[in-house]
Order: sequence, then C-alpha cells, then structure tokens
Amino acid sequence: LVLAARSGDVLAAVVEGLRAGGVEAIHVVADVSDRAQVDAVAQAAIERFGRIDTWANVAGSTIYGRLEEVNEADSRRLFDVNFWGIVNGSLAAMPHLRLTGGALINVGSEASEVAIPLQGMYTATKHAVKGFTDALRIEVEQVDGAAVSITLIQPTAVETPLPQHARNYMAHEPKLPSPQIDPHQVAEAILAAATAPARNVKVGAMASLDVAVEKFLPGVADVMAAFQVPRQQTDQPAQTREGALYRAGAEGRIYGCGKGKAQR
Repeated sequence: LVLAARSGDVLAAVVEGLRAGGVEAIHVVADVSDRAQVDAVAQAAIERFGRIDTWANVAGSTIYGRLEEVNEADSRRLFDVNFWGIVNGSLAAMPHLRLTGGALINVGSEASEVAIPLQGMYTATKHAVKGFTDALRIEVEQVDGAAVSITLIQPTAVETPLPQHARNYMAHEPKLPSPQIDPHQVAEAILAAATAPARNVKVGAMASLDVAVEKFLPGVADVMAAFQVPRQQTDQPAQTREGALYRAGAEGRIYGCGKGKAQR
C-alpha cells in the first residue's frame, strides 16, 4: 500500500499504524496538482512493490461562496487539486496499469451530475472529473481493449472535515447538509471497485435520488438545490476563511464536526 498526500507527519502516523497491523505500506509526500510529484508516487510504488494493481485518486477540496464572489486564483487552484489532481494521477498510473492489468478509481461526487449552489466551482470541477473519467474509460477499455477497469465513485455528502478545510467566502461557518454518510462507506466502495469493476458507483441513497431527480425532473432539482443554501451555513460567524486550499491540513481527522454520527 502506498499513501500520498501533502501532510507528511499525518501519513507517517497512518503508515506506522498499518505496519503495526501487518500491512506492508509506505508513504510519499506529494501535491497532486504537481504532475512531477505524482509521477514520483508511481515510481515509489514500482520501486517498492514492482507493480501497480489499483490506483485511487481521492484528493479534493471545496470553496463556499457565490460564483460571482469567488476570485479567479482560488477557482484555478481548486481545479488544480480536484480536476488536474485526478488527471495527473490517472495518467501517471495508466502506463503501469496497462502492463499488468488493474483498476483505476477516481472519486467524483454526486456533484458530478447535479449542481450545488454556494459550491458552484466545486460542482464544475466534479463535472469535469466525470467527463475526463468517462472519456478515458472509452479510450482504454473500448478502443484499446486494455485489461484496466476505470470507475467513478460518486458519494453524497460525507461526514469529513471538508467544510473546516474549505476556502470560505460566506459570512458564516460552512457545513455539509444532512443526511451525511460515513466516510468508511466511500472506502468500502473503493475497495469493492478494485475487485469487482463497475462503471459508476453512487454511494449513499441521496446520491442516487438527487441524480435521478436531476435527470428526469431538472426544474424540481433546481428548486431542491435552492433549499440547500441555508443548510450549508451554521449560525456562527466565519472564523477561518483560508482553509486547506493552499496548505495541507494537519489534523489527520476522518470525521467532521458530527464526530462519527453519520448514516451507515
């Protein structure tokens, strides 16, 4: 197992715990927006384990705020992480996966197919992730006939510290609307896709429901989305506005403010 992220201390602690449980694991400090750093992750995996069987692109962040208020630099940075991070990981892994077969798993969102007001730029990045993943799947699986499965994971809201790590333009602290699913459900979906290939995997009942409403009743979907605006803000004044868009989060937490009360 090879873990990669910007937070070296957090990764080291996770790897230590894995090794204590008998898992052979290493970590590489990398920013997914930098292709050279992502290539170094792939090289480290080859040097340590000789091959890559499964590659999962998971990194992501968000921006809370109206699209007319979010500055261009922050929007471009979000695309660097959420979209180009997926592209960099996919293209770094693909030559190795083609050699021996395997699975490429990209984590999108239900926002890959529906729009989230106040997270409009996040929505745009996740739509781009789906478009890229679908096109790559056709080229690799259908055109080339390569023994590589390409899966897009699309969770609903997940109880992680995403709001606390977000860049925030709102006057109040951000939050995720309920219901939220447990992050372990997403991990289980990724593991399942590694062994039982699937095209798209919705995680959480709301993901399937929201996408279906968007497809068949788009006007209703717009009205439902508008109701999410107040549900993405607390009544507390905004404290930290920068988030982890440009710097690594140092907590290494799995859960957000709900502390593990999400639906299973």
